[in-house]
Amino acid sequence: MSLSISPDVEVGEEREGGAPTAQLPVGGVRRRAGESAVRSSRLSRSVFIGGILLTATLFAAGGWQRRWIADDGLIVLRTVRNLLAGNGPVFNAGERVEANTSTAWTYLVWFFSWLTQLRLEYVVLGIALTLSVLAVVFAMLGAARLWGGTGSGLLLPAGMLVYIAVPPARDYATSGLESSLVICWLAVLWWWLIRWSQAEKVRLGSFFGLVFFAGLSPLIRPEMTLVGALALMMIFLAPLPETRLRPWVFRVVVVAVAGLVPICYQIWRMGYYGLPYPNTAVAKDAGGAKWKQGFVYLWDLVGPYWLWVPLLVLAVAAALAMWSRRDPGAADRRSETGDQAQDTSLRGRIHRFSLWLRTPAAVVTLMVGSGLLLVVYEIRVGGDFMHGRMLLPQLFSLLLPVAVLPVRVPAALANGVAGIRGRDWAFVAVLAAFAGTAGWALFAANTTAIKSGTKISSSGIVDERVYYVLNTGHDHPIRAEDYLDYPRMRAMVRDIANTPEGGLLLNSPSYMMWYVAPAPAPVPETGPEHTVFFLNLGMTSMNVPLSVRVVDQMGLAYPLAAHTERLADGRIGHDKNLYPDWVVVDAGMVDKHPWLPWYMDERWVTQARTALSCPATQDLLSSSRSPLTFDRWRHNVQQALEFSKYRIDRVPKYEIERCGLVDPTAPPK
Repeated sequence: MSLSISPDVEVGEEREGGAPTAQLPVGGVRRRAGESAVRSSRLSRSVFIGGILLTATLFAAGGWQRRWIADDGLIVLRTVRNLLAGNGPVFNAGERVEANTSTAWTYLVWFFSWLTQLRLEYVVLGIALTLSVLAVVFAMLGAARLWGGTGSGLLLPAGMLVYIAVPPARDYATSGLESSLVICWLAVLWWWLIRWSQAEKVRLGSFFGLVFFAGLSPLIRPEMTLVGALALMMIFLAPLPETRLRPWVFRVVVVAVAGLVPICYQIWRMGYYGLPYPNTAVAKDAGGAKWKQGFVYLWDLVGPYWLWVPLLVLAVAAALAMWSRRDPGAADRRSETGDQAQDTSLRGRIHRFSLWLRTPAAVVTLMVGSGLLLVVYEIRVGGDFMHGRMLLPQLFSLLLPVAVLPVRVPAALANGVAGIRGRDWAFVAVLAAFAGTAGWALFAANTTAIKSGTKISSSGIVDERVYYVLNTGHDHPIRAEDYLDYPRMRAMVRDIANTPEGGLLLNSPSYMMWYVAPAPAPVPETGPEHTVFFLNLGMTSMNVPLSVRVVDQMGLAYPLAAHTERLADGRIGHDKNLYPDWVVVDAGMVDKHPWLPWYMDERWVTQARTALSCPATQDLLSSSRSPLTFDRWRHNVQQALEFSKYRIDRVPKYEIERCGLVDPTAPPK
């Protein structure tokens, strides 16, 4: 006779018909149930830890396999070189320009470079890969807490499999850019907010640590200010930890802790650089709108990988997982305890909303909602020219709640009883969603979205890593000298060495040479002055000494170009193009033929000299070039907003008209 225990019958009770059930000691049943629970708990922990290790290892291996440092990543290292040399956080010594978008990334790389004294490229490579892997780990830890920990069933890696499967995610796991820092900050913020929302008693140390960390958002990257501000607003309006301070005093302290670093840095930035945000935001006109190009950029990521499929599947799976965990009698119990008699006044509603703000549901709403808002912002500004890069933080935010999915094995199956019914069917659906997601990940990880590696399509979007791999001939272009094999780079180094008297290097229409506009004689006592005018700032600046000035026609490191008007139909991220006539005048080079390059017009150069004398333009340039006295610092703070809005016309003749000057080349009336 088989031994079975009915859940509806007590041990030792007689069934209908008088047949007694098998007698088991109550203690034995409890002991076996406890042993089963322990085994289940151990299995859940093992699966969860194994999932984290597997996902982190796959991501680390994928990032290492595609390791590289982008040209834009080398731009960061030029600023770090100047910091280490004592020239300050500048791109060119003597000109205060914030050429890096992420302040925190610049100083993080600088600190570890100073600490380790290792080669900069290797330092930034190690930091980026480490932060990328940590981001995945914290994302999964936060999602596990959201779903109730390992006691809620098997926690399988789902959302993070989607993220690491997308090729751009592995490309920018290194790259030298701040992408890894951004997703790591999002992951830690997510994990910390979930802890805060679930804690029975919030400790002040952890609370203020969370507030301080959220307040760093503007320094992580300007767009992250949205996430940080919403998180701080949620914390500020939610019930506060127990303290002896009055509520309004405590909230003042919260604001002070959150704003201490970003506000102090903002004031310093305005005085030092003369702008309220990084110069890159001026160069790219981050407040402009290019909706059509933004939708092209969105589909460039979503379309080739069918990214909408796993997002939809995981959303449905998460809904089913929540439905299967819901207690059917909870609503009745709330009604019995007087929920219906809740205060319906405005004050009562505000109080209930305040309580809701400190719940996991509110944290999920924050991260998913801010991710969607950032998608809209990215579409509005037109996206980027790097495939997928500027949508990776948004994708990461949307996947945080489903970084792991809980698969709760039905009790019937766990006890070896056949048959699934009721809410237990959610187990099958969630398991199928995980299997489908894993299958999609295999497809996406081996998909090539952009086929043309060396050519830029009409959309202006390029697979940045493949582009530089093919154009340099290096599988892993990491060191600055790896980029010497990029067209023009060796010729640039040679021409600088061959012009000991100094000069301005201008790239030629042919792809392998430079024209040099010579410096006027005699050579200054401080030594020859070389200036390179080229779009690819990173590879250029990292292969020349810090004494060589490097500027670009788009204006990432050149205020004169940054403050030109945006080209309506220009390539996204490259839609400013300053004429070289301005640079000849600005650098103080010989502006007459035959020394002037043959393709340049002396008339335009003469007009550029007059246009550059515009008082408002000179005031703008003085904000970054004049000695940093207290009066200059104060003036910069007062004028920073005006400087950020100031624009010039890149055609010298039209700029003369705009500024109300007299054109020296115009015939007399």
